[in-house]
Amino acid sequence: MIKIKDLTVKNFMSVGNQTQAVDFEGEQLTLVLGENLDQGGDDSGSRNGTGKTTIINALSYALYGTALTNIKRNNLINKTNSKGMLVTLQFEKDGNQYRIERGRSPTFFRFYINNQEKLVDESQGDSRQTQDDVNTLLGMSHDMFKHIVALNTYTEPFLSMRVNDQRAIIEQLLGITILSEKATALKEATRQTKDAITEETLKIEAIQTANSKIEASISSLEGRQKAWLSKRTTDTIKLREAIDELEHLDIESELESHEKLSNWTEHNNAILALRKELGTLEPALERAGKSVAKATKDIVDLDDATCYTCGQELHADKKAEIAERKTKELDDAVAYQSEIDVKVKDVMAALEEIGDINGKPTTFYDAAKEAYEHRNNVENLKQALDTRADEEDPYTAQINDLNETAIQKVNWGVVNELTSFKEHQDFLLKLLTNKDSFIRKKIIDQNLAYLNNRLTYYLDKIGLPHQVVFQNDLTVEITQLGQDLDFDNLSRGERNRLILGLSFAFRDVWESLYQNINLLFIDELIDSGMDTAGVENSLSILKKMARERKKNIYLISHKDELIGRVNHVLRVVKENGFTSYANDLEVVE
Repeated sequence: MIKIKDLTVKNFMSVGNQTQAVDFEGEQLTLVLGENLDQGGDDSGSRNGTGKTTIINALSYALYGTALTNIKRNNLINKTNSKGMLVTLQFEKDGNQYRIERGRSPTFFRFYINNQEKLVDESQGDSRQTQDDVNTLLGMSHDMFKHIVALNTYTEPFLSMRVNDQRAIIEQLLGITILSEKATALKEATRQTKDAITEETLKIEAIQTANSKIEASISSLEGRQKAWLSKRTTDTIKLREAIDELEHLDIESELESHEKLSNWTEHNNAILALRKELGTLEPALERAGKSVAKATKDIVDLDDATCYTCGQELHADKKAEIAERKTKELDDAVAYQSEIDVKVKDVMAALEEIGDINGKPTTFYDAAKEAYEHRNNVENLKQALDTRADEEDPYTAQINDLNETAIQKVNWGVVNELTSFKEHQDFLLKLLTNKDSFIRKKIIDQNLAYLNNRLTYYLDKIGLPHQVVFQNDLTVEITQLGQDLDFDNLSRGERNRLILGLSFAFRDVWESLYQNINLLFIDELIDSGMDTAGVENSLSILKKMARERKKNIYLISHKDELIGRVNHVLRVVKENGFTSYANDLEVVE
């Protein structure tokens, strides 16, 4: 049960710098009347503007950080003092004591649990997280508060609201909002499960990637191992063949062959050099012969020579000069020809002397030194064969180590379990959110029947002849004598009766599902449009509610004639621009 104990206000709306307090711990119907001494006391308008609604605005501000009506927070500060606004509310729930302190200019929000402050970030003014904690503690939204705790003529009637807004109120009232809240929590849990699946899958994929790289390394090592083993086999075969061949080799014949090869190489090199020289001399000899023939011809042709410019026969002295030059050229050519001819003959003689050197001798070794080292080579080859045959495979250990220690086992068990769990969460989410879910239908059917029962009860008690019923789709049907009506078809008094009956029914459903609350405000709802019977019926319901259900009910009104119908009156007096509460609660004799 929520038991609101007391409220104190300072510099809040019409309340000034002198702190005013209201005690809510009684269990009775209290009539709240105003007296505006600034407007002449007993004049007809003296009940208006006294600050009666200030109480429920302060209560709303304390609990939710906002007024009951659309008033900006800074406009809640008393305009005369313009600072130091403070609202303090104390209440009890489940044996714990709570206190809320809110202020503006400066702005602060303090929340105490059993006199221990829950720290908030004061630099931000109001703390959203702490407000969420208060809302959770109360278990009702601000809209619900306006329909079951603080009834006010400025609050839009439920049946005048848009269908979606009506549905939001009804779903919250019937407990369906709890399903939505659980669905929200489940969505978060499902997201965490999905993240866990993703994380686990990424781990497995990382293992698979690492395994793939290791398997590629193993495959590469196996390829190298195969090549190494193949080469070892080939080298072993070659070494055995070489040893076998060396052991059957006649080393004396090999050395003789190397000597013959040395002689053959020497003669062959000489022949090649002489042939190269002959290849140079023969063309030179041919050119020398041509030079001799040309010089001889030039001398013979000199007798008939003429001038190449004028065509006349050359003079004798010119012929003599040319003949002398040509004779010298001929002598030089003959001398060069003779020299080259001698060299050609010498080369031909040298080639003839060397004679035919036959074919090139064949040897096993490339060099005579290797032949001399034959015996050592045999021993070395045998030792190399033993070493190669006994050489350990360098890849086997690496391959075995990678297979046994580097390859990680892939286990999809966790992912499969999480996936199954997520499917279960998805199924539960559908049950919580699907409008056709049997859970939602069951809750609606059970609680809607109780709501309609209480609504019928209150409308009968308050004297409204209409039938008002909530349908399974959460819409409202208003009928009278078989005729369908809209809310606006009703008169002012009928609407007020329906608003009160609906609010009382809402409160009964809310308290049956959640928790009791000791406080109820009705602000001027019975003042206008309500006939005497309606007022009497309403008072009867409120008195019974206060008496039997131990509620503290405040009826704010302008009707002085109600003073004789109640036992308690709270006077709200406005004087010199400031509101005060006269002795909070006064017993009327």
